[in-house]
Amino acid sequence: MSKKFKLLFSTLNIPLDFIMLVLAGLFVYYLRFNILSSTIDVIYKIPFLRYFFYILIISLAWLFIFAVSGLYKLKNQRFSREFLKIFWGCTIGTMLIIFLIFLARRPFSSRFIILAGWGTSFLFVSLGRSFIHAIELFCYKRDKGLEPIAVVGQSRSAQEISFYIKNHKGLGYKILNIFPNIDEAIKGLKSAPEKVDHIILADTDLSKKDMTRLLEFCNEHQIIFRYLTDTFDAMYENVRVDTLAGLPIVVIGKTALSGWGKVAKRTVDLIGSVLGLILLLPFFITLPIIIKIDSKGPVFVKLKRVGKRGERFYLYKFRSMVKNAHKMKEDLKKQNERQGPLFKMKNDPRITKIGKFLRKSSLDEIPQLINVLKGDMSLVGPRPHEPEEVAKYQKQHKQLLTIAPGITGLAQISGRSSISFEEEAKLDIYYIENWTLWQDISIIIKTIPVVLLGKDVA
Repeated sequence: MSKKFKLLFSTLNIPLDFIMLVLAGLFVYYLRFNILSSTIDVIYKIPFLRYFFYILIISLAWLFIFAVSGLYKLKNQRFSREFLKIFWGCTIGTMLIIFLIFLARRPFSSRFIILAGWGTSFLFVSLGRSFIHAIELFCYKRDKGLEPIAVVGQSRSAQEISFYIKNHKGLGYKILNIFPNIDEAIKGLKSAPEKVDHIILADTDLSKKDMTRLLEFCNEHQIIFRYLTDTFDAMYENVRVDTLAGLPIVVIGKTALSGWGKVAKRTVDLIGSVLGLILLLPFFITLPIIIKIDSKGPVFVKLKRVGKRGERFYLYKFRSMVKNAHKMKEDLKKQNERQGPLFKMKNDPRITKIGKFLRKSSLDEIPQLINVLKGDMSLVGPRPHEPEEVAKYQKQHKQLLTIAPGITGLAQISGRSSISFEEEAKLDIYYIENWTLWQDISIIIKTIPVVLLGKDVA
C-alpha cells in the first residue's frame, strides 16, 4: 500500500504542475492586458487563443525540465529541496524562452509577461506542491500510506533513529519493529504478518560477515537495506575508478569539493556574506550597546580556531562571556558534559545574561560573516574547533580539516539537540565527501527554522 501511495502522489504532481503552469500563464496575461493596461501602454496584444496555445506547449516542455531536475522521483522529498528544484526549473525554462525569442528575431508582445511569468510559475507550482504535501502529511498523521521500517541494533544511534522516525511522520515511514540483533531480526521478519519495506542496521560494530548475511536476507525478500555508516566508511564515500597503464585504479578522494565546485561555493560565500552583512547591519549597531550595558569588556571577541589544512585564524563573535573566559575554562574542564575533545557545559558560569540570549538566537555568530568574506570560513562546513580540541583529534578526525569550516553545517540541522563529537564528525565527514551546491543551499534554508526556534548550545 505504501509504495502505491507514494506512486499515486508522485503521479498526481505531473498533471497538477501542468495545470498550475497554465494557470500562471493565464494569470500573467490577464494581469498585463486587463489590470495593467491602463498604466502600461500596450503596443501589441497577442491574441488570446494563440497565447493559450503557446502556454500549453511551454507548460509541457517545462514538465520535461522538471523531470530532469528530479521533481518526479519516487522518493520522499523535503519541500525545501523541492522548492529549490522548482526555482531552478522555472529559471531554466524562462531562460530557454528568452533564448528562443532571441533566435526568432520577431517582436514579442510584452517583456513583462516573460518576467512575471517566471515569478508566477514558481509561485503557482510551489502552491500546488504545498497542497500535495499537506494532503500527504494529513494521511501520514493518520498512519495512512506510511512505509514500514525495521531497525536492527541496541546502540544509542538505533534509539535516536527510531525516536526521530516516530516523531516525524512527514518522512513517510513508521517503525514496525526494533530488533536487538541480526538473528532476532531475521527470525522475526520471517514470521511477521506485515512485510517491511526497509531495514536500517544501526549497529556499526558488526562484522562484514553478519552485515552480508542481513543484506542477503534483504535481497531474498526484496527489502531495501540501509545501514548506519561508521567514521571509517564515511571517510571513503568519495571513491572513483580511474585507469593507469590500462589498469583499473581505485582513487579515494578527500572531498567532492574541487574544480568548478570550489569556484561555485566561494561565489555563494561572497554573495551570501555581503548580503548578510547588509541585511544584518542594524544588529551591528544595537547589539554592541546592549553588550556594553550588560557587562564589562569588548563588544567583539577574537577566538583562535583551526581552519582548512590546519591553518589557524581568528574567529569573530559578539562577546557572550565574561572577560578572561578562556582562562576560566581550565578550572571547569572537570565538569565537561560531552564525550570527546570538545568542551560542553549546560550551565556555564562564564556566559553573561545577554550572552545566553545571543547564543540561543545565534546572534553572537553574525560577525562570522566577516570571516566568510575574508575566506577563513564558509557559510556551510564543519564546525570550527579550538587548537586544544584539534590536538586531541584521532587520525580519522583530521579529515575535518580538508575544507574551510562553516557558520552552519549538517550537524547543526540534524534535528538533534545534543550529539556527541563522534556523531558530529560522521556528519561533517559525510558532508565533505558528498558535497554539492544543492546541499549547501538546502542546509542554509534548513538553518533558518533552527535559528528561529532556538538551539541547544554549549
